[in-house]
Amino acid sequence: MKVRWMSLQVQSAGPVVYVTLNRPEVRNAFNEELIAELTAWAESVTATGGARVAVLSGAGKVFCAGADLTWMSKMVAYTRDENVRDARALSRMFDALDRLPIPLIGRLHGAALGGGCGLIAGCASFIPS
Repeated sequence: MKVRWMSLQVQSAGPVVYVTLNRPEVRNAFNEELIAELTAWAESVTATGGARVAVLSGAGKVFCAGADLTWMSKMVAYTRDENVRDARALSRMFDALDRLPIPLIGRLHGAALGGGCGLIAGCASFIPS
């Protein structure tokens, strides 16, 4: 089974789910869309589903460059409430990944900066590729 969102690609192969950050043009940097999609995927995983392990990687040459600078430049004009909303969304994403009922393995290639380090830190293990 293959599901494709705008910024995330999820493909199942038996008991393994391959989750790919799919924004190679910006080195898989986070924006609100990627954060929402990764959160939605993580919250949809159940212990009784067919998946037994998930492998997280990034499309292109870099795992994850952290936050998207274009997205961050918009935050200059955000109100306090909008900044709190964004911070909570990011926190929810990391929490959802941390609470996965299956192991999350990071397939690390290229750089993992900022939030990309956070993703790797949340993995049960990682493999360089």
